[in-house]
Amino acid sequence: MSDEPEHLVKSYETELKRLRSMMTEMGGIVESQVALAAQAILNRDTEAATKAVEMDPKVDAMERDIEQFVVRLLALRQPMAADLRFIIASMKMTGDLERIGDYAANVAKRSVVLSQFHLPFSLAGIAHMIQLVQEQLKSIIDAVGAGDIDKAVEVWRSDQVVDDIYNAIFRELITYMMEDPRNITPCTHLLFIAKNLERVGDHTTNIAETVYYAVRGEVLPETRPKGDTSAYAVVRPSE
Repeated sequence: MSDEPEHLVKSYETELKRLRSMMTEMGGIVESQVALAAQAILNRDTEAATKAVEMDPKVDAMERDIEQFVVRLLALRQPMAADLRFIIASMKMTGDLERIGDYAANVAKRSVVLSQFHLPFSLAGIAHMIQLVQEQLKSIIDAVGAGDIDKAVEVWRSDQVVDDIYNAIFRELITYMMEDPRNITPCTHLLFIAKNLERVGDHTTNIAETVYYAVRGEVLPETRPKGDTSAYAVVRPSE
């Protein structure tokens, strides 16, 4: 790019900033979707559930807009090195964000059905899982906007905590189902909700890995180190 006129270089830099801005905007919409889904499940809020589902087409449209923008950048600018990695990575990350939006919509839909049942047990485990997933998502969207690999690695490390909570919820719900057959239907919906939340965590982790690669040009190891001490693993006094 150094041989190009200064105004073209500035135009290219503006386009890269625009792409990053589009990514964070899409992430913000998805973050709102997850927040609405959380409100729907924890507060039996059908209005929040409806809003979460209605946001899905907007997320899909943003994914298409970003893909078109990326194709144009690749065709007209022929980027190299770190710029090329980021531009290609953005397509992968928007795919993960779109899937997170789908899972949030699924949680919202299940919450409407679940609200028709009296639950003789606490949703504390689900609430804890939702909180962690929301923290992960907020952090990784910030990391995308800033190209922050430290924050991306922190999110990547935290995924095991979400998996552990999911496994605990799974065992708890199976126990409720065995104790009373009347619990089978609501617990089944909760199992799907918990699995959708776990998948949100997985896709958030995928974005963390992509951010790391886009910035460093290296991939994170396939397995996380044992004995993780990230902030996500700490149970806060308010919980």
